Amino acid sequence: MLTQLLLLLVLALPLTSTAEVTNVALLERSDVLDRISMHKASPYERIIAKAHFAIDPEVPINRIITDIQHAPRNEHGQVEFSADLYVLKPRDPAKSNGTVLFEVVNRGRKGLNRQFNFGTTVQDPRNARDFGDALLLQQGFTIVWLGWQMDLAGDDVMKLQRVTARDSGLLPIDLVRREWIPTRKTDTWQLVGPGSAPIEIPVDPDSSSAALTVRDSEVGPYQTIRRDQWKFSSDLQQIIVPGGFEPSRIYELVYEARDPAIAGLGLAAVRDIVSFFKCGSRETLLNDQRHFMKRAIGYGYSQSARFLRQFVYDGFNQDEKRRKVFDGVFAAAAGAGRGSFNHRFARPGVAGNSVRRHFWPVDIFPFSDVPQTDPASGRMDGLLTRSEHDGVVPKIFYTLTSTEYWARAGSLVTTSLDASRDIALAPNTYVYYITGTPHAGSPFPPIKSGTRLWGNFASQWPVMRALVLAMQDWLGEGKEPPPSCYPRIEDGQLVPVERAGFPSIPGMPFPEGVPKIYRMDFGPRFLADGLVSHQPPTPGEPLPLLVPSVDADGNERAGIRLPHLAVPLGTYTGWNYQDPPPGKLQPLAGLIGSYFPFSRTRAERQLKHDSRISIEERYSGRDEYLARLAAAARELISQRYLMERDVAWIVDAGARQWDYTTSSGSPDRGQ
Repeated sequence: MLTQLLLLLVLALPLTSTAEVTNVALLERSDVLDRISMHKASPYERIIAKAHFAIDPEVPINRIITDIQHAPRNEHGQVEFSADLYVLKPRDPAKSNGTVLFEVVNRGRKGLNRQFNFGTTVQDPRNARDFGDALLLQQGFTIVWLGWQMDLAGDDVMKLQRVTARDSGLLPIDLVRREWIPTRKTDTWQLVGPGSAPIEIPVDPDSSSAALTVRDSEVGPYQTIRRDQWKFSSDLQQIIVPGGFEPSRIYELVYEARDPAIAGLGLAAVRDIVSFFKCGSRETLLNDQRHFMKRAIGYGYSQSARFLRQFVYDGFNQDEKRRKVFDGVFAAAAGAGRGSFNHRFARPGVAGNSVRRHFWPVDIFPFSDVPQTDPASGRMDGLLTRSEHDGVVPKIFYTLTSTEYWARAGSLVTTSLDASRDIALAPNTYVYYITGTPHAGSPFPPIKSGTRLWGNFASQWPVMRALVLAMQDWLGEGKEPPPSCYPRIEDGQLVPVERAGFPSIPGMPFPEGVPKIYRMDFGPRFLADGLVSHQPPTPGEPLPLLVPSVDADGNERAGIRLPHLAVPLGTYTGWNYQDPPPGKLQPLAGLIGSYFPFSRTRAERQLKHDSRISIEERYSGRDEYLARLAAAARELISQRYLMERDVAWIVDAGARQWDYTTSSGSPDRGQ
C-alpha cells in the first residue's frame, strides 16, 4: 500500500506554468463500498487529495478577484494556493455518465449524500448507510468536492488555504465590522464563532477610532459605548465590557484592520478545478477524466447556492481560456441572495439570513437573472449579464422552500423590484417552489428547539432527487425539464403578508410581516473594487417582499405540493417563532419552519375553536390516508417532479406521521 501511495504521489507531477491546477497531491485512493456493483458505473473509487493552484493576476479574467493585485507571487508572477479535494468516481471513467457533479461544500461540509442519496452528512462516507440508496452512483456521476472557504478552522472541514493581501507596495488597511446579538447577559463577546478562523488583526487595538455601538432594532438609533468602557482581550479575539452585554440587543464593532484574506480565490479555485476535470492539462493524476467528462453541474444548498449565484454574477463561469465552466447550475434554497464571497474583509461564513444578520452584502441588487433597473440608483443589472456578454450562460435550476420567502427575500427572484408584477424568467432558467418545506428541516417526531412552535419536518429531497436527474437529461439529451412551478402575482398566489389568508388557529399566530431587506450603500468603490468604505453601510428604503398565499388549512397553495401537503395531517410553514422572544427584535426563528397538527376529532376541533377540518372528518382511517398519499405521489410522477422509486419512501414516512399524529403522544395542540 505504501509503495502504491508513493508511486501515485510521484505521478502527481507539476503541470505547465499556464495551467491553473498545478498539482494534485494524493492522500488516499480506495474502493467505495468494496467494489459493490453500482449499475453500469460500477465500481467506484474514492480520491482524497490536496489540489494546488497558480493563477496569473494579470490575466483579465482574474482581475475580478478583489485584492488579487496585493497577493504574494511566486517567481513566475503567479499567486499560489491549495485546497482540500475529495472525489467519488467510477474506476473506469468510460463507464461514467460524462457529468461532473460538483457540490459547493457548505461551511466546509458535504450535504449531497443526504440530499440526493437519502444517506448521511458525514465528511468521509465509507459504509452503505452513508450512501443511502446510492442514486447518484447508480447514475454514473463523477462527484467532486473542493474546499473554497478560507475563514474556517478545524480538521474536520474542507478548506481553502488562506492567502492574505499584504503586498509591500501597498498594505491594504480598511474598516471591519462585526455584529452580535447576545442571548444572555455576559461580560465577553467572543468575536470568533465555533469553527471560524481568527478575526482580522486590528491595526491598533487601543485606537480611539474603533467604535462599539448598541441598538435595539435594525434601524434603531445607535448608542455609542465609550472607548474607556470596553477593550480587546490580549489575544485580540474578544471584546470585554465590564458592565456586561445585554441580551437581545444588536452590538456592532467597527475598527481598522490589516491583512485581509483574499476570499475571491475560493471562487477561482472552484472555477479551475471544474475546468481541470473537463479540459485537463499535461498527464497527471485524474487528468484522464478530460476524455470522458462532457459537462459539469454545480450544485449548492443555502450558503453554497448563494455562492453559485455570486459565481455566475461575478463572471467566474469562464476559465482563463474563456471556456464555459458549469454547463448547469442547481442553486437550492438561496432565496434572492448572494454572499460575502469576493470583497475586502469578506466573511463567507456569515449567514444569509435576514432574521439573524443585518446589513451584510448578501441580499443586494440584482436579485433576478433578467436585467432590471433599480429605481433608487438608476443602475440596470441582472445576475446573468456578464455570462450573457461572455457567451457562457449555464442552464439553471432554482429551488425555493417556504422559508426562502420568509427569511431570504425569495419573492425577488421572480418579481419586479416594486413587487407589482411577475417578471419573465431567463430562457434557460427554471424555478421550482417546493411547497410547505423548511429551509432547515427539523427531526421527526417534531421537537421544539429554541422555538415556540413544533419544528417542520417535511422533506424536500424527493423532489430534489427527481430534479437533479432532470438537469442531467437536459444537459445530456436535450430533454426539456419539467415546467417551472412557483407562486405568481398574477394568479393571486404571491401576496403581501396581510393578504396571505391564514386561518384562525389557536396557539399559532400568523406573523405580522417578514424581515425587511434594505437597499444598502457600501460606499463608492464597492461595486467596482469590492471595497466597503461605509461601515456600517447606509440603509435605504426597504424593498417590498411577498409571501405565498395559503388555503383554509394554512398550507400554501402554489408550487410543487408534495403528498404531505396534498393529503395533509397539519399545517406546514416556513416560519417559526424564537422562544424566548428576542426583546424588540424580529421574533421569527431564522431558517426553521413550524408544524401544527390538525385536531384528531371534530369534538376536539370545536373545543379548541380550530377552523381547520379534523383528521377524522378528512379520512376514514389510516388505509384511506395512505392510499390518497400514494395517489398524490403518482400525480407528481406524471408531472416529472417525483420518481417512481420514491413512492414507497413517501408512503412509509406518511405511515409514521399518521401513527404519531393520531396517537396520544402526538404534539400538544394547545401550545
